[in-house]
Amino acid sequence: MPVLFSLPSSPNHLLPLTRWGAQARSALVGVFTDIDDTLTTDGAITPDALAALAALKNAGLRVAAITGRPVGWSVPFVSAWPVEAIVAENGAVALLPLADGRIEKRYLQDAPTRAANVERMRLVLERIEREIPGAVRATDSPGRETDIAIDHSEFQHLSEAQIAAVVALMQSEGMRATVSSIHINGWYGDHNKLVGARWIVRELWDRDLDQEMDRWAYVGDSTNDQLMFKTFDHSIGVANVARFVPQLADLPHYVTAGERGAGFAEAAAAILGAR
Repeated sequence: MPVLFSLPSSPNHLLPLTRWGAQARSALVGVFTDIDDTLTTDGAITPDALAALAALKNAGLRVAAITGRPVGWSVPFVSAWPVEAIVAENGAVALLPLADGRIEKRYLQDAPTRAANVERMRLVLERIEREIPGAVRATDSPGRETDIAIDHSEFQHLSEAQIAAVVALMQSEGMRATVSSIHINGWYGDHNKLVGARWIVRELWDRDLDQEMDRWAYVGDSTNDQLMFKTFDHSIGVANVARFVPQLADLPHYVTAGERGAGFAEAAAAILGAR
């Protein structure tokens, strides 16, 4: 049995996945998922999570990953995994696998905007590393095109106070900032995971996500999934979301019994079991 969590300050309560109605599951047309600590366990996608992605896609569901990871990190996976897209850098860049084996890259921001932001982000990143002891750029930083990332749990460990200081500095520089299970991401622009999801649904499938939010599911695990948890009618947290519950104003509607990749496979099985 999963542990049930609730926050007195939140109207939401984490319900076990068994409480997710079959009628709602059977009406789904697509699934969005986070990557780190949702599809992956100890940094790698697990066989059960990979099989679950394939089963969802083979059942005719639209399947896309949306992540704070950079473009460069995501490229090897967009063709290797059974997904129709990976939306990287918190909604800024979409990678699409093509039938001939090539990968198409689409940007939410135009080229002049991206170019103007690069120097601003470089200066902020240098300031963070200079002014906040222990804060260092994520090892995947060379693959980033539209944001910066500070490692707090992947290879480095930052305290809650250090994480808060990084977020505050990013915000003081006019950046958006969010905290994933491993990184603190900062960028210039109004995009986020939800904006990226709306964009890719329109770009790829000519659909309006807001008009059919009750027909899509989202699976995630951390604070940078909070807006998705709030907005999607069918939002699922894998069990390790418990780590972030005290920091979430908006909880996922349901929680799996399994953590990470096993939790995603459990969510996929619930969806497929109603079809």
